[in-house]
Amino acid sequence: MSGPLLIRGSVSVPEAELEWRFSRSSGPGGQHVNTSDSQVELRFDLAASESLPLVWKERALERLAGRLTADGVLTVKASEHRSQWRNREAAVTRMTAILAQATAPPPKARRPTKIPRGINERRLRVKKQRGQTKKGRSGEGWD
Repeated sequence: MSGPLLIRGSVSVPEAELEWRFSRSSGPGGQHVNTSDSQVELRFDLAASESLPLVWKERALERLAGRLTADGVLTVKASEHRSQWRNREAAVTRMTAILAQATAPPPKARRPTKIPRGINERRLRVKKQRGQTKKGRSGEGWD
C-alpha cells in the first residue's frame, strides 16, 4: 500500500507516519506458512501525529484511550489472508475505519419532546376497551 491513508474528507495520514511490521502468521498450514511473513501489523503514532487537526486528534485520543499503547500508538493486526498484500489491504481498511469513527463529530443532542395528550388518551382508551373484552370472557353473571 503506497500513498496516504485517507481518513475523511480531505484529511489524510501520510505514509511516513505509518509503521509496518511483518511476521509469520500463527495457525496450521503447510511448508509455505513457515517461510513467509504474511501477518501484518500497522502502527500509527496518534499522539505524535502532525497530520490530523488538533480537535480530531484530541477526540481520537479520548475515544481510543483503551486501545492505544502507553505512548499513544494505535496498532492494527491482520492475518486472515494467506498473502501479505491482502493482509496489508485489510489492515489499512481497518485502520481507516477506526480513525474515521474516532474522529467523527459527536452526535446531535436529542431534544426531549412531550407526548401529545391525544396519543396518551387513545392508548388509555384502547387499554380500557381491551380490559373490558377480557373481563367479558370470565363467565361471571352467566347463571
